[in-house]
Amino acid sequence: MKIGLTLAIVLIAAAAVVFCILGFVVGYNRRKKVAEKALGDATEEAKRIVSNALSTAETKKREAILEAKDEIHRERTEYEKEIKERRNEVQRQERRLNQKEETLDKRMESLEKKEDNLARKTKEAEDRLQEVEALKKSQFDMLEKISGYTKEQAKEFLLKNLEGELDHEKALKILEAQQRTREEADNIAREIISTAIQRCAAENVAEATVSVVDLPNDEMKGRIIGREGRNIRTLESITGVDLIIDDTPEAITVSSFDPVRREVARLTLEKLITDGRIHPSRIEEMFEKAKKEVDISIKQAGERAVIEAGVNGINGELVKLLGRLKYRTSYGQNVLNHSLEVSYLAGLMAAELGADVKAAKRAGLLHDIGKALDHEMEGTHIALGVEYARKYKEKEEIVHAIEAHHGDVDAKTVVAVLVQAADAISAARPGARRENLQNYIKRLEQLEEISTSFNGVERSFAIQAGREVRIIVKPDVISDDKMAILARDIAKKIEEELDYPGQIKVHIIRENRVFDYAK
Repeated sequence: MKIGLTLAIVLIAAAAVVFCILGFVVGYNRRKKVAEKALGDATEEAKRIVSNALSTAETKKREAILEAKDEIHRERTEYEKEIKERRNEVQRQERRLNQKEETLDKRMESLEKKEDNLARKTKEAEDRLQEVEALKKSQFDMLEKISGYTKEQAKEFLLKNLEGELDHEKALKILEAQQRTREEADNIAREIISTAIQRCAAENVAEATVSVVDLPNDEMKGRIIGREGRNIRTLESITGVDLIIDDTPEAITVSSFDPVRREVARLTLEKLITDGRIHPSRIEEMFEKAKKEVDISIKQAGERAVIEAGVNGINGELVKLLGRLKYRTSYGQNVLNHSLEVSYLAGLMAAELGADVKAAKRAGLLHDIGKALDHEMEGTHIALGVEYARKYKEKEEIVHAIEAHHGDVDAKTVVAVLVQAADAISAARPGARRENLQNYIKRLEQLEEISTSFNGVERSFAIQAGREVRIIVKPDVISDDKMAILARDIAKKIEEELDYPGQIKVHIIRENRVFDYAK
């Protein structure tokens, strides 16, 4: 039974396999037919699409060819039109050139005719010029025979007469201008200056570059010198001055061109002498004390000067510089006192003229501020004063007055002119300034040399302490008319070559002396 069941199962399985194989074969044939049919349809569709594409491409080709032919035709038409226009333009240019050539030919003919006329006229002018020259020569010969002068002699005679007339006219003009200027200015200037000087009382001050320190006895000299000179070397190195210890009894001389250093050294010595203890460390201590005292004194002197001048708002550094002027001298005149004097005079003259009194006083007080710096810095006192006045915000009017007070630049304001005048008055008044004998004699000699260097001057004499030079001229060389010109030329040369305080009067003397003898 089991065998029969197994056989039945085997048969059933075999039948199932056979049915599956038959089903696969039948399905495969059916799918093959469907695929072949779809392939045929796709082929037909592809042929139809290719046919349509070829037809469309042919149509596009024909259209492109037609458009290209139209474009070529249009461009050919435009080119032909442009060629025609250019041809017409060339023809017009040719016509214009032909017309210009004709015009130029006509002008050339006209110019040739004018040249011929000009050449003819030039020849006629040359012929006439020769005739004139011949006539002129004959007339000159006739004039020379009549006058007895040759051409050169006549020319020299005329020039000499003309030069004399010009000298006469020039002298008259100078004298007229001088007289007119004196008449207009003398009275006003005399009144203003005399009023200002009367209202300003100033002392005559004369200082030197040395200070003398009194000693209680001559033994103090040895103590100041110290063992092997250590004390005096310390003093000189710290203070920057020279100590002169000579045979002068009970005195030591302190020498220095810097007045502030000289004052500090003098105070240091006095303190050491009073204290009695003299050694390097003590010298340094006393030097510092003396330096502080001098600094305080400088500040107080500057503040006092500002108050005395009645000037407000000056920068503190400028006030200190003003105080330093207390120890500065110029030709023996104390510069701080001179600055105060200039401030007073400028203010008084400004009041008389109705000008700005405050500005005049301020400029007068600060005009020599650079002299507080010219021992320590390079440059003139004017340049340093201008620099520091600008640095500390002084007005340009004040700066200009400082810059112009010696005439280095032209004075452009009333205040600058007043400061110039006040500075000259303060420096030129009797006793205000002095100079050493050697420089004084040298200046007088230079003054006489300048005067005698001019042609026609016989002798010259510097008188009135160099304030006047009297010049004796040769009467046969210098005429009355030339005297005014000579005086002006000598004064101008003195201004250019000499440095001097105040002004110098040039006095020219011309005289004729006739001698005869009774026998």
